[in-house]
Amino acid sequence: MRRVRCTSPAGPLFLEHVPVPEPGPGELLVRCEAVGVTLPVVRKVTEAAAPVPLGGEVAGEVVAAGDGVTGFRAGDRVTGLCFGHAYADSAVLRQEMASPVPDGAGAVDAVALVRSGLVALGTLSAAHPRPGESALVTAAASGVGQLAVRLARTRGAARVVGAVSDPAKADFVRSLGADDVVVYDDDWGEPVDYVLDGVGGDLLTPAVAALAPGGRLVAYSSGGGTVRAYDLLVGARTVTGFQMARIARERPELYERWRRELWRLFADGVLRPAVHGVFGLADAARAHEAVVSRRNLGKVVLVP
Repeated sequence: MRRVRCTSPAGPLFLEHVPVPEPGPGELLVRCEAVGVTLPVVRKVTEAAAPVPLGGEVAGEVVAAGDGVTGFRAGDRVTGLCFGHAYADSAVLRQEMASPVPDGAGAVDAVALVRSGLVALGTLSAAHPRPGESALVTAAASGVGQLAVRLARTRGAARVVGAVSDPAKADFVRSLGADDVVVYDDDWGEPVDYVLDGVGGDLLTPAVAALAPGGRLVAYSSGGGTVRAYDLLVGARTVTGFQMARIARERPELYERWRRELWRLFADGVLRPAVHGVFGLADAARAHEAVVSRRNLGKVVLVP
């Protein structure tokens, strides 16, 4: 089978031919129909001190199941997060990270909706939104951000603001249902009740400043950053970190409930993820460039 690899830190991506892997205990072998490209994986490639496997969301058909697998069998269509080599014709997926794909949903829809949607829904839930409040979503045109904008509205936000890196993204973000769009370097307008931050780094300071007194910020990015305690004390603001892997590991029942909610909203036509572009495995470098350049409007997907 074909697989994309990076053999040196920040080095080029290239296709290689390797044997099809075998699933171990508790694992599924999935024939990949779509693979989601995520910013954390792109950052690992560009910043890691040593080469790393290219992981990501995968969707496709179960080919084989390892010992101890329950609830899945060959022929099932699934999606989930692969921590190993995901950029490939076939990938190995841990059973606990796999979710069934319902009839009528395509593989590209699955990788654009489930993992990004779980992060968006989980981040929003961590903000404890109340009907009638105002929300601000950074990286609003990203795979997670676009879904967070839509979900904030479904959770009763009276005003939703999308924050983006480029004014060229404004029309796209408004089409998602945002009332206003702001650019990072400009004034962010009226304070909001909660912020969902997918950028981090230097953007944390203005994101905290965008909170009204008593406001809440939920950070879910891999960008790091520092928040001054005084900036929280002066307005009785709070900052919470959110990590999807912890929910999947420690609260599987909540993970499953959120997954069902996402597919219900998809079936009802309320939640439709936008896809920026679909690339072949040989074009993985172009897919990474689209993400790291922040030009993408929605999810970036590889199709083997």
